Amino acid sequence: MQKTVAIVVFSGVQSLDVTGPMDVFCEANRFLAPQDHYRLEVIGVERGVIACSNGLSLNAHRHFSEALQAYDLLLVAGGPQLPFMNFGAAFDAWLRDASASAQRFGSICNGAFILARAGLLDGRAVTTHWGDAAALAALCPSTRVEADHLYVQDGELYTSAGVTAGIDLSLFLLGRDHGPEVALSVAKRLVVFTQRSGGQSQFSPFLMPHAEPTSAVALVQHYVLANLTGDLTIADLANAANMSARNFSRVFAREAKITPAEFVERARVDAARVLLESTHSPLKTVAYQCGFRDAQHMRNVFNRRLGVTPQQFRLNFAAVV
Repeated sequence: MQKTVAIVVFSGVQSLDVTGPMDVFCEANRFLAPQDHYRLEVIGVERGVIACSNGLSLNAHRHFSEALQAYDLLLVAGGPQLPFMNFGAAFDAWLRDASASAQRFGSICNGAFILARAGLLDGRAVTTHWGDAAALAALCPSTRVEADHLYVQDGELYTSAGVTAGIDLSLFLLGRDHGPEVALSVAKRLVVFTQRSGGQSQFSPFLMPHAEPTSAVALVQHYVLANLTGDLTIADLANAANMSARNFSRVFAREAKITPAEFVERARVDAARVLLESTHSPLKTVAYQCGFRDAQHMRNVFNRRLGVTPQQFRLNFAAVV
């Protein structure tokens, strides 16, 4: 049975949020009987030519006010300026109605902000681009933002993480519709993984918190980075800050928003990521240079924090061959 997939676009939309999912469902038609083909539709928030954030121009099939059918899948794309944009009451009302009548609805990247402003995320579990997760959580306090997931399903609501994660979500939905073999065939055509290992943390920049440069916390952060192979106990760090251990733990947690132990582990992971990306050093050497007990300890921490092993991380991101 034919399904209609609609994607909502607007001025400043990220083009890959639109073309990635569209290419997944378009390629799927190669492997499906004609009666099972996906029909793709682009819905514009504005009329006329819509400029993407990269300068590409899109022509929507119809303005949202003309999109009155019940869609099988309705997705809202994202864009760099989206957290600061508001499309007005008429659009929000249409989106609420369209989402209610759709079999499934959701967002790509920070398109979740459009759903949030329409009141569609209250009390739901969602994800978005890792860089926008905190802002989305602040905008929708009742929403559970699962920042490290590539995509999240909550009933008929489906949300994806940053940009290319829209492809991951689309392949997941395709597999739900027509089985894993079709999803795998499409993934091969697009030269992507059907299911990537790990979450968004492996793609985000270094996760160390910032502190005022002259603060005791900043001094300790620099001390940690210069002494990763040391024990780095609370006593060591407190001594570096010239504080008592008890006072240091309290001050550090207040200013850095994480515990000293958490900071040390993050710093070691970040240092290991750099070595894994830029050197051929054996895993046991990387582990030693970054202060892990051994390669297995580093593997356990990577799995817990990033959802991938150090070896998988190196294969995904290494700049050296």
